[in-house]
Amino acid sequence: MSAVSSRLPVFPWDKLEPYKATAAAHPDGIVDLSVGTPVDPVPELVQRALTGAANSPGYPTVWGTPALRDAIKGWLEKRLGARSVEHTNILPVVGSKELVAWLPTQLGLGVGDQVAYPRLAYPTYEVGARLCGAEAVVYDDPCELDPTNLKLLWLNSPSNPTGRVLAKDELVRIVAWAREHGVLIFSDECYLELGWEAEPVSVLHPDVCGGSYEGIVAVHSLSKRSNLAGYRAAFIAGDAAVLGELLQIRKHGGMMTAAPVQAATVAALGDDAHVQEQRARYAARRAALREALVKHGFRIEHSEASLYLWATRDEGCWETVAHLAELGILVAPGDFYGEAGERFVRVAFTATDERVEAAVKRLGQ
Repeated sequence: MSAVSSRLPVFPWDKLEPYKATAAAHPDGIVDLSVGTPVDPVPELVQRALTGAANSPGYPTVWGTPALRDAIKGWLEKRLGARSVEHTNILPVVGSKELVAWLPTQLGLGVGDQVAYPRLAYPTYEVGARLCGAEAVVYDDPCELDPTNLKLLWLNSPSNPTGRVLAKDELVRIVAWAREHGVLIFSDECYLELGWEAEPVSVLHPDVCGGSYEGIVAVHSLSKRSNLAGYRAAFIAGDAAVLGELLQIRKHGGMMTAAPVQAATVAALGDDAHVQEQRARYAARRAALREALVKHGFRIEHSEASLYLWATRDEGCWETVAHLAELGILVAPGDFYGEAGERFVRVAFTATDERVEAAVKRLGQ
């Protein structure tokens, strides 16, 4: 076990604990804008679906119920514009982080193989490569990578942490390059429904994939759009051959989404009203925090989508973290997401209206 854990980086959030203690000592309490966990209620219709399926004594299937696959198919076609989606193009997963961390292992990658991801990125892409012994490679433009040993290419649009959105023509170019060189693309699109100043496009859109899902898989989650982080509800969609292999492996591994969660996912994907309500909440919080940060001397880069503001005062990120902690505000240092983030912080707007108002007030003093 120690041999495996020694491959992994230090768990980054532990480094934030002293600053969290400083922020918590503020007379009016901490405003935690660091992790980005949802704080608003789970929609009532989702809760009803969950409890309605509570009497589920048997084992669920890894592939999910036909009703779940139908719901995912309908959402992919309606929301992403995907065409000719079959059940074989769909696979539920137990939260997207689990998928990201264990995907390289389940794909059979190992020593000598490369896994690539953006230079500024969610840390679990690197963790997944390290767990299986593959080499982790970062990129600015994936089409400039040497494809010789590249087996898995992660895209992330909208980006965590920067909120950057890849334009449709960029996606077209990357998909064409990956197919030319036989490189499998997994596109993390978990923030796709949270575009503010740009309209994110999925790799499954026919204008991007050309009507074929060969060599591409999209990753989606209900954690943010439906406040279901505690449910671990997510799915992947795309290349049937890749998903079929993963299904067989995950059957052996017992990676089953709980039956009540499957029912809740059906309800969540079938309702747009709660998504729009949640977007409105986030939009108001984003606008308030953005204005307050700019007035406080920050510059915001990208941030055209997702649940974060990518902010800098042109100083080391830990200096900024310390400064804001003294105001009782906790944010994530940019170097959690790669060396290129060392002068930025990631500010989540997943806090209650009351806590966001408190942060705005403190930034204005």
